[in-house]
Amino acid sequence: MLNIESLLTEEERAVRDTAREYCKDNLLPRVLHGWRTEEFNPDVLPEMGKLGLLGPTIQGYGCAGVSSVAYGLIQREIERIDSGYRSTASVQSSLVMHPIHEFGTEAQKEQFLPRLAKGEIVGAFGLTEPNHGSDPAGMETVAEEVDGGFKISGSKTWISNAPVADVFVIWAKCKWDGKIRGFLLEKGMKGLSAPPIKNKIALRVSLTGSVFMDSVHIPHTALLPGAVGLGGPFGCLNSARFGISWGVMGALEDCVDRALAYALERKQFGRPLASFQLVQKKLVDARTEVELGLLASLQVGRLKDQGLSAPNMISVVKKNNCGKALMHARSVLDIFGGNACADEYHVGRHAANLQVTNTYEGTNDIHALILGRSMTGIQAFAN
Repeated sequence: MLNIESLLTEEERAVRDTAREYCKDNLLPRVLHGWRTEEFNPDVLPEMGKLGLLGPTIQGYGCAGVSSVAYGLIQREIERIDSGYRSTASVQSSLVMHPIHEFGTEAQKEQFLPRLAKGEIVGAFGLTEPNHGSDPAGMETVAEEVDGGFKISGSKTWISNAPVADVFVIWAKCKWDGKIRGFLLEKGMKGLSAPPIKNKIALRVSLTGSVFMDSVHIPHTALLPGAVGLGGPFGCLNSARFGISWGVMGALEDCVDRALAYALERKQFGRPLASFQLVQKKLVDARTEVELGLLASLQVGRLKDQGLSAPNMISVVKKNNCGKALMHARSVLDIFGGNACADEYHVGRHAANLQVTNTYEGTNDIHALILGRSMTGIQAFAN
């Protein structure tokens, strides 16, 4: 509708087309099996890695070094298939590779980034806890300095990729000064376990788990030295939230495309569903929000690459795009009538996933309060 294509560079279009072709040829044929069986396909990350789709904004270390807009376009194409696939890739890129690149030592970067970029190893990001979701400052996971390094104790929950992760970025409150820092834990360490959370009603093609740490000993070299305080994890989350704002628009695009095709073919009362005013309004309202949401995220991406973006901008697009994607996916789902219950129509799956994307990495309400604080100068979500 708004010719967003004209605002992209040739490189960005090429990256988008590569991601689109991969997703259509490799993810779409697998998605229903993964959804029905709740199975994670271990080939996905290595396949993405071969195409340069992981950690793509990072310069060097085997990464593509593309623009933030190109990164967003990748997430849009992946989530056009399923939010679970995008969550898997987003965690790898924004929540694991980003903090290692931003806050890690050169040795840590050399050790982990090339393998993460290739999808040879899987990463997970541990911030959310059983008793602390929207309030990470209250986290109970602690780090204690001991001879030869640190001892980490605590638990995390709803951690994407955790059951198959080889490296964990774990945020803990340090006993020596009360500040929150990031640590790199590796699979197989004594006292570390990451069991899966089963029987989810969404994000079923990706794995989610808990992380339990019972006095896990790590060396001093496992500390991410560049992050002290909540600014570290929040910086990671903002990187991921930016990608989510693009991804959910891809999911809604797929919903609109499928609903339109169905409405043109399906006849009731002797005429196509698409000929009814209410159906046309649902389709137009949804497509309009896709266009506006993509334009907003593109603007934030351009500012991000110029070093001019701000956390509030990320909250705007995360809140708006996730909320609108969920609202309009549910709306166009009505067009399918009873067939909405059948997973082969795909839109019901998207709607279930979009309930989660509207919640994780900052709920819609929390982002509203972040923006409300910016507008009024009054913090409403803490004493």
